[in-house]
Amino acid sequence: MGRFVNGCESGVAMDEQRRSYRQRLIALAAASIGSLAASAISYGAAIYRAANPEPLRAAVPGETVDTGRWHVTIAGARVSDSPPSGRRPPEPQTFLLVDFEAGNRSASTAYLPAKLLTFAGLEAKLASPTFYLTRDKAFGPSLHPGMPERLTAVWEWPAGEMPPRELKLLIGSQVYKKRDNLYGASNWFDRDPVAIVSLTATQEAARARQ
Repeated sequence: MGRFVNGCESGVAMDEQRRSYRQRLIALAAASIGSLAASAISYGAAIYRAANPEPLRAAVPGETVDTGRWHVTIAGARVSDSPPSGRRPPEPQTFLLVDFEAGNRSASTAYLPAKLLTFAGLEAKLASPTFYLTRDKAFGPSLHPGMPERLTAVWEWPAGEMPPRELKLLIGSQVYKKRDNLYGASNWFDRDPVAIVSLTATQEAARARQ
């Protein structure tokens, strides 16, 4: 009789153990399926966003655009025969200038990225702009956090051509990564444009050459 009872107890314990194993396997399978489903949904969403990008925000002159690291406010565009420094090149040259204000939102002093301002449809035609401070005409300035500055972005226009009067200015963006994929270091990285501004370039009066 004792052996029968002990055998029954042993059988019950084994059944409970099997049920516990089955429950664990079911829970593990459910968790795995859930994780795979979440990954598939995330991957599918990324593909959809890449194939169907959101339309660019249409900003207007005087409107502040948040680009991630920078606050950018475009004032206007003009065409001139000299850069803001006033030092004209030996040969006649045409410059396209965009006046704007930029504020550094990060915690450290930084230079404006070359891809911050570009013109739609003219990326292959124009080199990166040179940035000048409005207050002292210094070029290539670094901007301190929390100290917005007025600047001018300057593009040298190809010789023998004139810039179009109507322009579409793209405002680029930057994103902060704590660890980048290449070096494992933290930094700000260029991203796609976040806004487009329609500008009409005014023509400055030509200055007499000295």
